[in-house]
Amino acid sequence: MRLLLVGDDPLARSALAALVAEDSRILLVGQAAPTEAVALVHALDPDVVLWDVGLEHDGDADAPLSGAERPLVALVAGEAQIALARAAGARGILRRDLDAPRLLAALHGAALGLVVYDEAAAASLLRPAALEPRALVEPLTPREQEVLQLLASGLSNKAIAQRLAISEHTAKFHVAKLLQKLGALSRSEAVFLGARMGLLVV
Repeated sequence: MRLLLVGDDPLARSALAALVAEDSRILLVGQAAPTEAVALVHALDPDVVLWDVGLEHDGDADAPLSGAERPLVALVAGEAQIALARAAGARGILRRDLDAPRLLAALHGAALGLVVYDEAAAASLLRPAALEPRALVEPLTPREQEVLQLLASGLSNKAIAQRLAISEHTAKFHVAKLLQKLGALSRSEAVFLGARMGLLVV
């Protein structure tokens, strides 16, 4: 597995780098601050991105990795950061103080396409109120229905554009509009809500 490590704190990144180095199946291809991460994703082509959100991030800022389009595992310190990780499309959300075996298992799970939440993140994300399906203020267009189905298949914006014979810019527009109509913060949440609303064809 090719891994890119992202975080604001160089000391925390170094500690995580030493931890993942214990697993011979993981190749750390680079480290970066969040502002540099998307560019490095395209340059280094990692299989998974590990993002240490840090202790002080309050979740109010835009998610800096939302354009990375790679399996993302986020390490969070509190509930406000869980929302930030969701907005970035994190496939894994874990506490920063978890032990090494769980972290390594989560990274391999994300690489295999699994969604991995620890107990605290799962409790926050799966509260009954959060599971209530919301009515659409505006119905999806036929094109948005197609885009939702392709999102559920795990396709990137580029792959969606190729499949639908449209530009990548147009694909991004459709994804953004779809998230807005569903009230979703991320692509994965859009798929989750779409499934609960019966909008996906199995």
